[in-house]
Formats: sequence, C-alpha cells, structure tokens
Amino acid sequence: MPAAEPGALRALLWDVDGTLAETERDGHRVAFNLAFERLGLGWRWDEARYVELLAVTGGRERLLHDMAGHSDAPALAGERLALAAELHRLKNGFYAERVRAGAVALRPGVLGLMAQCADQGVRMAIATTTSRANVEALLRAQLGSRWASRFDAVVCGEDTARKKPDPEAYRAVLARLDLSPLQTLALEDSPGGAAAARAAGVPVVVTRSHCFADAIFDEVLAIGPGLHRRGGWRPVLPGPAGDPDAPVDLALLRAWHALHDARGFFPSNDTETLPWP
Repeated sequence: MPAAEPGALRALLWDVDGTLAETERDGHRVAFNLAFERLGLGWRWDEARYVELLAVTGGRERLLHDMAGHSDAPALAGERLALAAELHRLKNGFYAERVRAGAVALRPGVLGLMAQCADQGVRMAIATTTSRANVEALLRAQLGSRWASRFDAVVCGEDTARKKPDPEAYRAVLARLDLSPLQTLALEDSPGGAAAARAAGVPVVVTRSHCFADAIFDEVLAIGPGLHRRGGWRPVLPGPAGDPDAPVDLALLRAWHALHDARGFFPSNDTETLPWP
C-alpha cells in the first residue's frame, strides 16, 4: 500500500443512508411499515422508535431486535429469522418503489461535490453496509444507469461479514483503492458509521442527518448540518469567513483533512476555531 501523504486528499469515501440521501426518514422507515401492513402485522415504527432502532445496524438485525418486544412475534428462532427475511425482502421492494417515484432524493450539495471530485481528479468510493439493491435503486434513480462508473470502489452489505461500526467496509474500500487511510476522507452521518471509519484509520467529516441531528460524535475532523451550506459547521477555520450560504466544497474538505494527525483525527475538534496546520 502506498505510503501515507498526510496533506494529500486522494479519495472521498461516501456513506449512503443519511449521508447521500435522507433514506432513513423518507425511505426505509416508511417501507418497513408498508411491509408490516402487507403481512397483516400491527407493528408500526414511528420516527422516535426508528431512531432508537438505528442503533442496531442492518435491516434484518433491526427487525429481529424489535421482535423481542412483540408478544405476537414467532416464538421459535427459526420462524423469527424467516419472518425477518420476508419482511426485509418486502421492505426493499417498497423502498425501491419510493425511490423510483422520487420520494427519496440526494441531499443538497451532494451532486455539486461529486462534480468537483470528477473535475479535480479526486476519486470517489462508497462504503456502506446497506444492501447493493438499495444502493442500486437510489443511485440509478439519481445518477442514471451508469452511476457505478463514477466510483472507483463500491462496497455494500453483501461484501462484508460484519456491519458498521466494524471497520470492515472501510478496509475493503481502502484495499480496492490501494490507498492509505490518511489519503482518504469519509463522509458519514451516524456515530456508528463514523466509528467504523475511525477504526480503519480514515479521517471523518460528519454531515448531520435528520435521524442523527442531536447525536454526539467523538474524534472527527468537522461536523455540520449538511453539504449545502458552510454556515453552522465546526471547526471554523481562520481567515475570511466567506459566504455562509455557499456549499461545502473540496477546498474546505482539504483544509479540514490537513488537520488530521497520525490517528486520522484532530483531537481538539470541540474548539470553535483551529489553527492552520
């Protein structure tokens, strides 16, 4: 693997759910409820319950965890596994329908940053533990049939044995890109996703999503409300303030990326202003 070049950002690693799009709020939760209804189950996940369940990574795993609290869930483990598999299959179908209908869109600022990466030679990859079918449904609808050509590596749930916060997805992406962790930058929205990237040595920038708007993050380079505007991001780098309504761009990501230390993060990210490295 090439030696680390701490100041050089060579690749941007995208999470999917919550980072590329508000898929949890606008897609998955609604689709799960439709699956429950299809099978005649009286279960419903409101937003508050779904946010709680997001602490469990993976759709099937989330279903099995929730079943423990339902008296009408199957008593036998094998039957629960079968029910979770069928609900998950139905959910993915409903999710794909919602994506095709335009109910789930890329978050503001995502397309612009992707275009900058293409123009400036910064490679892109996807590191997610959602299913390939879900990634395909979202990105085909938003980027077209050749969406995969935009990315040098795409690692999905089927490609790993362990889900985030385990770092396996990020390590797989790094191996496919043949880059060191410090030559990359992860964009994440959840504490589990950020922990996965950090465990792989990848510096992290957090773009908060609806479901993790109030979550606490440790050891990340920067955190803000979204890529659509600079206002509200921390840390604030010294120098001209610029337009707070301007989008987060590669220049700003490179500046934050240059702040990482050998562990992949700047440990004083709770300060309002950081010195230039």
